[in-house]
Amino acid sequence: MVSSPQDLRPIVISGPSGVGKGTLVQKLFDAHPNTFGFTVSHTTRKPRPGEIDGVAYFFVSPSEFSSLRSNGALVEHAYFSGNYYGTSKQTIDEQASKGLVVVLDIEIQGVKQMKANPSIDARYVFIKPPSFEALETRLRGRGTENEEDIQKRLTQAKVELEYADSQSNDKIIVNDNVEKAYDELEEFVFRLA
Repeated sequence: MVSSPQDLRPIVISGPSGVGKGTLVQKLFDAHPNTFGFTVSHTTRKPRPGEIDGVAYFFVSPSEFSSLRSNGALVEHAYFSGNYYGTSKQTIDEQASKGLVVVLDIEIQGVKQMKANPSIDARYVFIKPPSFEALETRLRGRGTENEEDIQKRLTQAKVELEYADSQSNDKIIVNDNVEKAYDELEEFVFRLA
């Protein structure tokens, strides 16, 4: 395996909530320390137990988020389940300035915004569940959301899966086995451009 990716463009990872994006990204970071930089998103949602500001997210007020958005500080933003989420240009620049390949884990709304911006040159990876039923089982198994939130996430997942099937991604990975899915992600990230 090559020690660092030949293609240094940001890697945008998307897929439905509960599909295992975070697990795959963490495996990539663990296997290749000092290679990747993760962008910490801003959100108006309240922290979950154990989440640390500036690590899990930058937890901001709705007015602070609005200010970031209106000042053009975000490369993408989305509204989901009553909260805003977004990635700042600054967090991307900070990681890239350290010589790291930037990895973004974002929702489809953000992917659409980034693809529509001609100044952003990135690689796009979509993570799919083996089936919609498997995704629902994973979401329920997390135990982090109430039934209403699970239903919102499932509705959003349908939209995301339809979008992924209709749009061009550089790579679509079905996460039916985390090791196999990780191997596909790693191969894509490290292949020669």
